[in-house]
Amino acid sequence: MNDSELIVCKPTPWFLFRALVMVVMFGVFAVLFFLDGFTGYRKKNEVFYLYRTFQVANEEFSRMNAEGTLTPEAWQLHADKQSVAFPNDPAILPANLKLPMPWPDILHDYKRMKPLQWNLLWREYSKDCGLDAAPHEEPYDARKIREQWVVCWVCLALASGAAFILVRTLRRSITADDKAITTPQGRRVPYADLTTLDLRKWETKGLAFIDYDGSSGKGRIRIDGLTYGGFKTENQEPAERLMRRIRAHFAGELIEYASLTDPEPPAGEEPENP
Repeated sequence: MNDSELIVCKPTPWFLFRALVMVVMFGVFAVLFFLDGFTGYRKKNEVFYLYRTFQVANEEFSRMNAEGTLTPEAWQLHADKQSVAFPNDPAILPANLKLPMPWPDILHDYKRMKPLQWNLLWREYSKDCGLDAAPHEEPYDARKIREQWVVCWVCLALASGAAFILVRTLRRSITADDKAITTPQGRRVPYADLTTLDLRKWETKGLAFIDYDGSSGKGRIRIDGLTYGGFKTENQEPAERLMRRIRAHFAGELIEYASLTDPEPPAGEEPENP
């Protein structure tokens, strides 16, 4: 390796892809929770109470016609006076819902109500209105709707944070020439200022930490080989070449794990028992 060569470790595709996935994932979650909090759960509540109205209408028709004397006119008069029993809290209902809402026209039809097959009427009505034929088992209260907004803002914050890290990292790199290393933050640290090189996580996680103290100030450099440079052989392992350059000029304390294999005993000598 030419010592005068400038080694530049730019953000790796591995990191950029994962950061982009995080941005997209949290962004999609934020949109989904926004839709649930803004319209989704409210619309499901509308469907729930409409569905229950069909059950109530069926029960009232059965009660009023218990003796078989209910006339179409009497049922029409009764149905005209009814409205869907929505709760009084507008925060859990669609904003454009006009209250009071009269019973759907299909429930006013005596002939269609007489078979007492309200579920078939509901399926027809929900299909014509583009509603979910199978409503939720229970309505969503205001607390549950507020939770969607809270989670929406949390996901939006996480997406924004991931986007910030992605954009910031795109503009950074780690470089090393024959005299100094330049950190991702742009600080140039001469090799003579390096005091400690911690390589205990380099082989397993591609992480190294360098303490420095001198003309460039005092602090610690974090080298993440998976984020900057990478270890792909087709790219000549930029992170590994960077580390070799640093070690070639390093004269401080080196910290790394000792080999796990014991040295071979001299010929003719038995190894000691533990």
